[in-house]
Amino acid sequence: MRIVRFASPQGMSFGVLDGDGQVAQIEGHPFGQISFTGARFAQADIRLLSPILPSKVVCVGKNYAEHVKEMGTGDAPGEPLLFLKPSTSVIGPGDAIRIPPGSTNVHHEVELAVVIGARGARNVTPEQALGSVFGWTIANDVTERDMQRSDGQWTRAKGFDSFCPLGPWIETDLAGIGLDAGDLEITCDVDGERRQSGRTSQLLFGVPTLISYISQVMTLLPGDVVLTGTPSGVGPIRPGQTVSCSVQGLGTLTNTVTAADAVSTAGGAR
Repeated sequence: MRIVRFASPQGMSFGVLDGDGQVAQIEGHPFGQISFTGARFAQADIRLLSPILPSKVVCVGKNYAEHVKEMGTGDAPGEPLLFLKPSTSVIGPGDAIRIPPGSTNVHHEVELAVVIGARGARNVTPEQALGSVFGWTIANDVTERDMQRSDGQWTRAKGFDSFCPLGPWIETDLAGIGLDAGDLEITCDVDGERRQSGRTSQLLFGVPTLISYISQVMTLLPGDVVLTGTPSGVGPIRPGQTVSCSVQGLGTLTNTVTAADAVSTAGGAR
């Protein structure tokens, strides 16, 4: 089942994308028993949003050996290397990645993303971890590489608004792509040029290990998203380009690239 979050003239809703390209609207959120409203929309008549708005996005760095080599910052970690992206970094398919003023070294990073289900995850074992998975989606862990190197920690480099595209949907059929998504092709193209290509079988720490490890540190809530790491081939993107991230069985997440505006929300003096 492909779960989408979409905007229509009636507002924002969750729905299920049918094989005929129609979206069947569901009542409330998609966790638990799904019930339908009876409303259906042609995909051309709605706008797909990020499929979930997580309370947190938990990311894993240096989780592909070849990416560790290209980073040139030492050996692969002995344990999962965790960092967070704020919820305000999340955008959906078709939204623009916005390059911060003065930045010339913003990179794409395609990743398999795990969406946590209704039971959440706290202190689970690797054997229990997949029971906490709601489904899979695609992410682009956009990174300002110069800031990442200069800051010594990654919050600023990874946390800009628009630096976490997610989508285009959540695939909940775990059996259809393998219960642990353990051997899927993962690619990134920029303006049609293949930049990244790998397989999730190359992950240094697999999905069950990651969920278990993270759940010993922080409770993963329903709708939280875990980014599993990126294969080698990361590189710069610039305004005017189009970035397409694909994972086998999950489709393609496409975003344009623009320059960020500097409009303040402060308004006038009070």
